[in-house]
Amino acid sequence: MNLNLQFRKATENDIDFLFDLRMKTMTEYYAQSNLPTAREFVLQRILYEFDKAHIIILNNEPIGLLKIDRNLDKIHILQLQINPNLQGKGIGKSILKSIFDEAETDQKTVLLSVLKVNKAQHLYLRLGFEIIDENEHSYFMEFPK
Repeated sequence: MNLNLQFRKATENDIDFLFDLRMKTMTEYYAQSNLPTAREFVLQRILYEFDKAHIIILNNEPIGLLKIDRNLDKIHILQLQINPNLQGKGIGKSILKSIFDEAETDQKTVLLSVLKVNKAQHLYLRLGFEIIDENEHSYFMEFPK
């Protein structure tokens, strides 16, 4: 698959797409974790740090979300979601590797959290993330400098 990915800042016009994406990618994991799946909760997660949200585009079609917070010494991946029909094709891996390249250039640590029941954690571990902490529902991971 040709991964000519593009990113654009999310706008209010993307809320319906992001709601649908989040329902497709996260509802199962929230239910398994006994976390709320109601519309209000989903919208709250979508709007969390919305100014850092970017729509992932492939072949002029929105396929996912990257919500990322960059500061002086860290890059925090707040949310990374790919349409389930396109998962397993290297898109997430490609995005993460480009973030790792940026982090290496800027001497920053990459952080993220993942629900313990989310299979994406296996990708993160394979790529070199380390679990640095956890709570009841999530692992907190770091890709070291």
